[in-house]
Amino acid sequence: MRFEEFALNAKLLAEVQSMGYTMPTPIQAKSIPPIMAGRDVMGLAQTGTGKTAAFVLPILQRLMSGPHGPVRALIIAPTRELSEQTHKVIGLLGRKTRLKSASIYGGVNINGQIKLLRDRIDIISGCPGRLLDHIDRGTLDLSKIEVLVLDEADHMFDMGFLPDIRRIVKRLPGRRQTLLFSATMPADIQKLADDLLQNPLHIKIGHNAPVESVSHHFYPVPMDVKTALLREILDRTHRDSVLVFTRTKSRAKSVAGQLGKSGYKAISLHGNLTQQKRQQAIDGFRAGRYDIMVATDIAARGIDVAGISHVINYDMPATLDAYTHRIGRTGRASGTGEAFTFVTGQDMELAQALKRSLGDKLTYHRVDGLTTMVMPDKRDAADIRPDRTGAGNPPDNRKGGRSFSPRGHRSRCGKSQPRTLPPAGQRSWGH
Repeated sequence: MRFEEFALNAKLLAEVQSMGYTMPTPIQAKSIPPIMAGRDVMGLAQTGTGKTAAFVLPILQRLMSGPHGPVRALIIAPTRELSEQTHKVIGLLGRKTRLKSASIYGGVNINGQIKLLRDRIDIISGCPGRLLDHIDRGTLDLSKIEVLVLDEADHMFDMGFLPDIRRIVKRLPGRRQTLLFSATMPADIQKLADDLLQNPLHIKIGHNAPVESVSHHFYPVPMDVKTALLREILDRTHRDSVLVFTRTKSRAKSVAGQLGKSGYKAISLHGNLTQQKRQQAIDGFRAGRYDIMVATDIAARGIDVAGISHVINYDMPATLDAYTHRIGRTGRASGTGEAFTFVTGQDMELAQALKRSLGDKLTYHRVDGLTTMVMPDKRDAADIRPDRTGAGNPPDNRKGGRSFSPRGHRSRCGKSQPRTLPPAGQRSWGH
């Protein structure tokens, strides 16, 4: 399938083609036709599959006919970064449509947004808290909404936004098209979908399956050796941009600070930063002033940075779905990537589940000269013994795991595969 087959308005198709895209991603191929037909859609898709364009293109197509000025489409996102990313995609694809969008979120002065909303805005992309602020002030009229999009719904649940979303929905017309996209589908999100969507089409893309172009490497290691292991990997790996995930905000700040003191170009991204600091961090990472970003899961939502060659799980994520979502940051747009995960004793249950899911794509590694741990079989998961010699390979290394040599020999896992894109005429949309 090609974008020409969607019967998009010529102005929209021209913008898609000018960006070098002709082949839709699976979520786009399955979502765009029913959305254009007016169906409610509930889509499960991981980061990097192209879901933003999957709903932006049909929205632009719909709004090109009809009045300009009242807000007719509302896209609710959990983070400021994701709201800005969606706003950016709308601007790129809708340059020739005369449609205007605005990104509304907290952490910045509300007066500038009030002034902006006095203009003829057609599409709002925003976060729940600030949207409610404007609704309560009477500066945002949602009575003409035709399309509602809930993006990254699972993380809106994680952040406690579901009550706010229900308050916002009460201000919307009952007759509307509703689209819900999520990486996972916990019971609360399913209930929300049941309440808000009418006879929705269910679309599931790559659910519970990490991107095929990413290789996966696990390092069983005690907690107190993680930072030393991180430095070792960074030193011995051919890399472009690296995204490091931690479980907490304080650890993201601490790890980035330690890397900075060691001479690495590292920056942290977490919820305690002001909007200005967050934007500076993202802009610096995108521009290459920093080649390592240490982030928490929620803060990293909405980061749209091309060329991330490696994702490193300094802390193991909480679920298999969360692992899939993190790893979706690399190996995008037909490129390749590598994922390194540090596994401690408390992570063994999930590590075993990931092992079953990833199969031969997963290898275990040891680093010579560092304290590492033997990765046990499942039946021995409670008996994890530190190995302070650094010698040998763990039992699960039978399928080809490798180790680093302290004398500078680079193993195969230390060199990422060439990150190449196909010719412009064959590119798929991974944003």
